[in-house]
Amino acid sequence: MKSRLMKLSILIFIASCLIILISCIVQLVFKRDIVIAMGGLNTVIDEDTFTRQRKRMVEEQIAYRGVTDKGVLEAMGTVPRHLFIPEENRSYSYYDQPVPIGFGQTISQPYIVAFMTELLKLGKDDVVLEVGTGSGYQAAILSKLVKQVYTIEIIEGLGKEAARRLKAMSYNNVEVKVGDGYKGWPEHAPFDAIIVTAAAEHIPQPLIDQLKPGGRLIIPVGGVYEVQDLMLITKDASSKVVKESIIPVRFVPLIRK
Repeated sequence: MKSRLMKLSILIFIASCLIILISCIVQLVFKRDIVIAMGGLNTVIDEDTFTRQRKRMVEEQIAYRGVTDKGVLEAMGTVPRHLFIPEENRSYSYYDQPVPIGFGQTISQPYIVAFMTELLKLGKDDVVLEVGTGSGYQAAILSKLVKQVYTIEIIEGLGKEAARRLKAMSYNNVEVKVGDGYKGWPEHAPFDAIIVTAAAEHIPQPLIDQLKPGGRLIIPVGGVYEVQDLMLITKDASSKVVKESIIPVRFVPLIRK
């Protein structure tokens, strides 16, 4: 009798373990977004999950913090940020943080991308210069809001990858150049707006010169080991330049040749 009870207990224990195992497998297969949120595991995520994460990003990280421009919010909710991040880091795409993209560079925190874009007060017919293409994400956001984007990346590997990516994703109003962004892109100047996505030790005069009267320039300024200031530079109709410190930030340094 005791032997039968022991066998029955073992069978019940095994059955319980199998139920738990099956439950875990179901969680992994059907709720992978929960797994990613808990551990950032290097798991393949389907596009529906990324779409949900992107929606939460816009609502909880961007709109909640005060970004109200409808065009910016729509662009942030439309552009697939995860496709601009290397596969090994893709599970962190919609986290509230910068993410490495290779070559010692990062893609900026989603809120900062949206906040800087909103500060430019862009119009549909604007022509914009970006300094620091990175993976191409900021350029893709800008392309949804303006007529033409010119973007410069000094790291050749990053620049070429970004150009291929943007072309493959049909961002046809973006032109990428490998070069020193400090010097701007005089062939296409003046620009309605200029955005710099790396920290300069000072505001490059060529960028101010290439800013159209009535234009706006947004740039982080400061050293690598200093508190950097996000600076907004405006040029009025008479070409008078006004500089304003917005918030403290932390960016990778602007590389020069």
